[in-house]
Amino acid sequence: MQRREFLKLAGVGAAGAALGFPRVIAGAEAGKPFDSAGSAALTTGQGRPNILFIMSDEHNATVLGANGNKIIRTPHLDALAAGGISFDACYCNSPLCVPSRESFLSGQYVSRTGVWNNTCELPRADIPAVPSLLNAAGYESFLCGKMHLAADRRYGYTDLGGNFNKSVKTGHVGRREPDDLPGQGLSERFTEFHTGNKSGILQHDTAVTEGSVNFLKSRPAGAKPFFLTVGYLAPHFPLIVPQEYWQHYEGRVPMPTIPEGYLDKLPLNYKHLRAGFQMEHVPPETVKKGRELYYGLTEWVDAQIGQVLAALRASPHAANTIIIYTTDHGENMGEHGLWWKNCVFDTAARIPLIVHWPRRWPGGARRAGACSLVDVARTIVEAGGGAAPVNWDGTSMLGWLDRADASWKDTAITEYYAHNIASGYVMIRQGHFKYVYHTPADEQHPAQRELYDLQADPGELKNLAGDPAHADKVAALHAALLKDLREHPDETEKRCRAGSARGEGKGKVGKGKKGGKKNKAASDGE
Repeated sequence: MQRREFLKLAGVGAAGAALGFPRVIAGAEAGKPFDSAGSAALTTGQGRPNILFIMSDEHNATVLGANGNKIIRTPHLDALAAGGISFDACYCNSPLCVPSRESFLSGQYVSRTGVWNNTCELPRADIPAVPSLLNAAGYESFLCGKMHLAADRRYGYTDLGGNFNKSVKTGHVGRREPDDLPGQGLSERFTEFHTGNKSGILQHDTAVTEGSVNFLKSRPAGAKPFFLTVGYLAPHFPLIVPQEYWQHYEGRVPMPTIPEGYLDKLPLNYKHLRAGFQMEHVPPETVKKGRELYYGLTEWVDAQIGQVLAALRASPHAANTIIIYTTDHGENMGEHGLWWKNCVFDTAARIPLIVHWPRRWPGGARRAGACSLVDVARTIVEAGGGAAPVNWDGTSMLGWLDRADASWKDTAITEYYAHNIASGYVMIRQGHFKYVYHTPADEQHPAQRELYDLQADPGELKNLAGDPAHADKVAALHAALLKDLREHPDETEKRCRAGSARGEGKGKVGKGKKGGKKNKAASDGE
């Protein structure tokens, strides 16, 4: 679809039609409440719905036209949002690829899975996971693309389009010495900010699109309902994108907002991220070019997603498929003096989430409350009639999807216990406040706290945690955090360090096939 065609459609409010999907809302189903405890599947005249789950990698939630960005061109995702429900405050459960994705798959927080780092894997190959639970409910689950899984793990998925998951996991996670500041030099990653037609990301994602399109073209009507996960790597670095995708953004993307003296006041862990990832001295021209290229790569992956959606439109499954788009974490893009992810500022921890199924949910709607990927996991399982384990951390969003005024917890938890930090930290978002607790690095470096009023300070530039006027809010959010986690983060940090020393995070069943090619995007340095 050309951009002007999309804008014309969106301008007349053609929510479902903007994507070309049949606008079918059965009178007996539209608006009908359903059991949020998941006692029955969502059903239609065609049986249970298929579920197309598209997960990109490192998509900053603000770089999306449907979320109000006037510069980025994402016509396919914008059309998906026009026909679906968008979420303003969805969060990943860890701002790093593997911990985030395996928290989603297992429906549990990182502190319960023990997947601390990209080098870790879930504790058992037979752990209840979204695809295996849907299979038990009568679905067939397929994976086309990267989920950063160990070579010997699939959790109920059948591969499509080739083997995209060959990681070898060691279980390792390290800590930087608290006083090992500042860093030295500039990361080689910044040399990979340029235009080009070839990169591992572009090659991988083109193959993912091909495999997904072929599946949708060949899947016969009347087959079992499918759960298809499409795993893209873009817009993850390296920021290499064809010239035509960058040119539109040259000179148009604003530079980061970093007040004078701000970087000196960052929490210790964020100073370590800057040092460990060698991002303390990024030249302004590199920052400018990197942000422009990131926009271009986001537009490029939107075009890939558009091909998958077109194949679904042309299939017999179009009207009976729930489409969910999200990502595993965001990208800092130089904000707060940071690149990549790893922190819990909204640039890295908040993610786009779009749910599209006009058959049940009218399009063009938004939900403002805080939620996270563990909520999405439980929602998918219950939408398919599966039974999520009682120890899962998420809450089903089905009732909330049905009714904007339904009661919702308005809470999201994000944890980071991975690399290039002095100690682990956790975040809770409730309402328009965000609270962050950094565990002590050692006896000489005590816990640190952050508090942000996202309504008054959406850029998270003013830490209110030390203001006596906000002491009650800090105490209340800290208590809410502990209640949800059911373990003090100080104790979690101790378990992380001890478990890593024993190599627990590599999983109990296999260490990955010998000779398996290690995927760069799933390495410890990512």
